[in-house]
Amino acid sequence: MPLSAPAPRRHLHTRKISCEGYMREDGLFDIEASIVDTKTYPVEEPYRGLRQPGEHVHDMQLRITVDRELNVRDIEVTTNDAPYPACYTVAEAYRKLIGAKIGGGWRRAVNEAVGGTKGCTHLKELLMPAATVAFQTLSSWPKDGEVATWAKPSMTTKRPMMIDGCKAWAADGPVVERLFPLHYKPKAA
Repeated sequence: MPLSAPAPRRHLHTRKISCEGYMREDGLFDIEASIVDTKTYPVEEPYRGLRQPGEHVHDMQLRITVDRELNVRDIEVTTNDAPYPACYTVAEAYRKLIGAKIGGGWRRAVNEAVGGTKGCTHLKELLMPAATVAFQTLSSWPKDGEVATWAKPSMTTKRPMMIDGCKAWAADGPVVERLFPLHYKPKAA
């Protein structure tokens, strides 16, 4: 169901985030993500001067290379457009994420490596949807010529990380009861 009709309003800002997952020929996976911010009105900025409507306020990209276990094997970030000179100097800090694992503890690893003044707020934020896309990219990759399908989840003894991560995956809910019965925890009566 779409959102309800909005109140009368004026469009001011657009942020576009794009994330894509790729399987490389060497068996690793690349996750590419970008963030682009634009305004609908002219802005006089202290470092770049007059920015016209539609010109990029921010335009940043990253590529995370991971293995099948979601270990970061490489990372590259670039700032194509940003309002301040310092924004273009943060790329090297993101290399500290090489060796980190996407999963439990990822947010902490990101904050330790590039939080605060060590990195860029926008690139740091972009690492979160990129991590979700990494998980989605690897979770159902089919063998050549086959339809992607789930493994036999009912036989999984290790508790999947998505359980209790959202309403649909509640440990006491019907999805977990059906797909992961070993991890189903009915509500106490």
